Amino acid sequence: MSAPSPMLPVQRAVYGRLTGDATLMGLVSGVYDYVPEDVTWPYVVIGEALEVPENWLGGFGRQTTITVHVWTRARGHSPGLGIAARITELLDHQPLTLDGLHHVATRYEFSQTLTDPEPPGDIRHVVLRYRVTTQQPPP
Repeated sequence: MSAPSPMLPVQRAVYGRLTGDATLMGLVSGVYDYVPEDVTWPYVVIGEALEVPENWLGGFGRQTTITVHVWTRARGHSPGLGIAARITELLDHQPLTLDGLHHVATRYEFSQTLTDPEPPGDIRHVVLRYRVTTQQPPP
């Protein structure tokens, strides 16, 4: 029998970790899965995820890569990079509590800065990705 998908437990754990941090929440208006139209800048979005098997003899595991987006309205990348640095402090090499799964590791994979080309050119975007390895607990 295959292990259950960790995508939803990983998303919930990341959301809980980010929203539970007073420092991060002091930097952003919120952490979202769906962004309301009237949201205040800057904000964070828990975005796309990709899952691949990480099985071993006698057990089931998964690697879930989850993307986190930082959106700012600024004339440079510094505000977004500061928020991104705090998110990485909260997630990279830190334990997560996952419903029904054993957390093995969370590793930072990459970040990328982007600028929205539309005038007035003050929308900045930082893309972050983390790899979360989980295992199905033994019966």
